[in-house]
Amino acid sequence: MKTSDFYYDLPQELIAQDPLEDRSSSRLLHLSMEDGSIEHRHFTDILDYLNKGDCLVINDTKVIPARLYGHKEDTGAVIEILLLKRKENDIWECLVKPGKKARPGAQITFGDGILKGEIIDVVEEGNRLIQFHYEGIFEEILDQLGEMPLPPYITHKLKDKNRYQTVYAKNEGSAAAPTAGLHFTQELLEQVRENGVNIAHVTLHVGLGTFRPVKVDDVESHHMHSEFYVVEEDQAKLINDTKKNGGRVISVGTTSCRTLESAAGEDGILRAGSGWTDIFIYPGYRFKIIDGLITNFHLPESTLLMLVSALAGKEKIMHAYEEAVKERYRFFSFGDAMLIV
Repeated sequence: MKTSDFYYDLPQELIAQDPLEDRSSSRLLHLSMEDGSIEHRHFTDILDYLNKGDCLVINDTKVIPARLYGHKEDTGAVIEILLLKRKENDIWECLVKPGKKARPGAQITFGDGILKGEIIDVVEEGNRLIQFHYEGIFEEILDQLGEMPLPPYITHKLKDKNRYQTVYAKNEGSAAAPTAGLHFTQELLEQVRENGVNIAHVTLHVGLGTFRPVKVDDVESHHMHSEFYVVEEDQAKLINDTKKNGGRVISVGTTSCRTLESAAGEDGILRAGSGWTDIFIYPGYRFKIIDGLITNFHLPESTLLMLVSALAGKEKIMHAYEEAVKERYRFFSFGDAMLIV
């Protein structure tokens, strides 16, 4: 299977640069897994496709304002830092630009000195380990100084940090939003519950690897990035009971999907627990838990496009994407949604 099999032509102007004023006013393309038929609807029409006894699974991770701009203490040179993973004792693995100015021992000052960092090591892929020093609470300082790490294809500045956050975001740790969930308002989630549909939550902290392009020609040679997930006991029971009672498990986003499929055994039972997953789902994969997926439109030749193709079939997905381009849907993180059931 070739990476080029997942290429499609996308006009630049269809890449959504700003979130809509009303989260739930996005469009919704419904793709039937059964016959490949397509319907064009609005996101609030999602209620028409959910049955009593189904379970929506959301990812309650929270994006941290992980992009920081500082100055090297000795030269005053501007340094951009992206926090990737918290290691221990205020040591973070970071992406640093420009890298050649960020050698071990370099001291960086942020926000008139309320936060300082020292580069202590160079690790995998040229990332840096930085030891931070500050007084107070790190998260509060980050909220004051940091910017949301928007994907590279979004060039507009985000006016409101909360718009790159789901309304149910709770557990801090992501460098990118689980964007399928951005379409939900509290009101719409309440309507979902009123219709007898359960809502379960899992946590997967989304890393920047989600934007990393596939650089190999042969799909199976691609090495997937790893991300940390948590499935709580009561949530695993809710999802397992849904399956047992004949309901469908519908994942809100590819991140929830990867969490569920990572934590499930071959017997189709979801197990509570936490850990790192580098699961790579592409056509040929047999799904153990999910019966449907709410998702955005993904980049050409991306691992996420491969995942949705594994669920619905490559031909059906590529045809649906052609339709979405033709109908001028908005693409990627701030774009419109797709429902596959």
